[in-house]
Amino acid sequence: MDPAEPLTVAELLMARAGDDGPALVTAGGAWSWRAFAAEAAVRAAMVGGDSGPDSGPPHVGVLLDNTAEYMFWIGAAALGAATVVGINHTRRGEELAADVRHTDCTYLVTDAGHLPLVDGLDLGVDPERVLVVGRDPYDARRRAAAGAPLRPAARPDRRFLLLFTSGSTGAPKAVVCSQERFARIVGITTPMFGTTADDVCYQSMPLFHGNALMANWAMVLGSGATMALAPRFSARGFLTDVRRFGATYFNYVGRALAYVLATPEQPDDADNPLRLGFGTEASALDMERFSARFGCRLVEGYGSSEGAVSITRRPGMPAQALGKPVERPGSDVIVADPETGEECPPAVIDAHGRLVNGGEAIGEIVNRAGASGFEGYYRNDEATAARIRDGWYWSGDLGYRDADGWFYFAGRSSDWLRVDSENFASAPIERILARIPGVVMVAVYPVPDPRTGDQVMAALEMPPGAELDPGELRAFLSAQPDLGTKWEPRFVRVVGHMPLTGTNKVRKAPLRAEHWRTSDPVYWRDDPGGPYRAMTDADRRAWEDGFARHGRAGLLDPI
Repeated sequence: MDPAEPLTVAELLMARAGDDGPALVTAGGAWSWRAFAAEAAVRAAMVGGDSGPDSGPPHVGVLLDNTAEYMFWIGAAALGAATVVGINHTRRGEELAADVRHTDCTYLVTDAGHLPLVDGLDLGVDPERVLVVGRDPYDARRRAAAGAPLRPAARPDRRFLLLFTSGSTGAPKAVVCSQERFARIVGITTPMFGTTADDVCYQSMPLFHGNALMANWAMVLGSGATMALAPRFSARGFLTDVRRFGATYFNYVGRALAYVLATPEQPDDADNPLRLGFGTEASALDMERFSARFGCRLVEGYGSSEGAVSITRRPGMPAQALGKPVERPGSDVIVADPETGEECPPAVIDAHGRLVNGGEAIGEIVNRAGASGFEGYYRNDEATAARIRDGWYWSGDLGYRDADGWFYFAGRSSDWLRVDSENFASAPIERILARIPGVVMVAVYPVPDPRTGDQVMAALEMPPGAELDPGELRAFLSAQPDLGTKWEPRFVRVVGHMPLTGTNKVRKAPLRAEHWRTSDPVYWRDDPGGPYRAMTDADRRAWEDGFARHGRAGLLDPI
């Protein structure tokens, strides 16, 4: 960022405070930038005078759907009066309570719909500071603060947000985002996407996740555009909302595109105002189908809430690639062997698109220049140290890079499979299975083998009423030239709904824990080269007897 540009989110918001153009619209109301800043000042005054950890601003946990009230608290944090902690409303019980306690929340802002989630839990928050929107003392505080003046009090290093990671691979961690870091994101994303004050940026991703703020509100704030806010993501409501709000841009995470594509196709789908969508982790096939159906250009990027590695798509890149790292100071991104730290050799991809040398080419995506942009995990030195080792930033994500320098995603670090002494990752297999006609979503993961190593298992979500024909599955897999010799699933489970995180990323842990012990239909090959057939109770008993014979019965306990 140019030194002359604002170094805090407070300065960016103050620059909008006199603007009467639209800042925020919901199904129930609209606010200009002037009105939005005024509401932010009211929330700032509601916690004014209180201090949080380290004598900084109070930590305000927000447990709400996407509402105007949530955004007003983001505005209060922008002014430097609070640090907003996004509380994931898909978590339950002690896990949710632990998130609140771990982040030292002074206040918890929620509503009547979410209050039962914390009923009876030890939150570490004074009960009088659990503020329920629409009730006293919340409304009393808000009325007392009405007309509060705008008084920004933010240093560049002040904590602006604590954003929990998605939790798709383990316990979530709270990523620190300072005023300066978010202001820098504003300066990068606004020109990158060409956002102007005429744009309407549709937001249905949850505000407790970094994607919602860094890939949407950042550019809204930087350009004076409008955020159109939906309470939650709805595949069926997506196009209706886009048309109602006149949305020109949207952001997404995980499998959101797949769910929209699973809705019934209509002849006028392309009749909408969208010009651009940005997100992560959609398959190349879903991106192609979405663009063709809705007439909207999509841009994918690789990044994380931590912010230390950024890879973007570029013209002329291979269809399945992530792209190439953003060229900037503090970036030297490679694929490294997680054990030795040596750079992995380039991937060899044959004429059919098959990764020939996955065992040596796949490694962890690493920034050798360090962790520029990563400000650590709040009160979790161990997790921070696991990311920064010997001066390098280790992303925890698997990937490979071809001879031309294009990076490919190969799954999370927990997605390694070892079959017949061969190591490979899940993501390339998922990309192939996603081609199955009608499939909505795919997850590939390892399950134990009775003798040694793993077997490949896949979970497929099909549209309602659709069934998987095992003969057609066998024929489909036999026709895929890029399916590695060890990659074909031994087990295929058909799920009604894929288990997801709050940001539409697949949660593989419960799938792995259940393996073939499920009431869902499971098809398997009892002979590794044979046809698929439905797995019976007798099949399960016979298969599991092998674990007892080879002393591996303990692997069948929940993972």
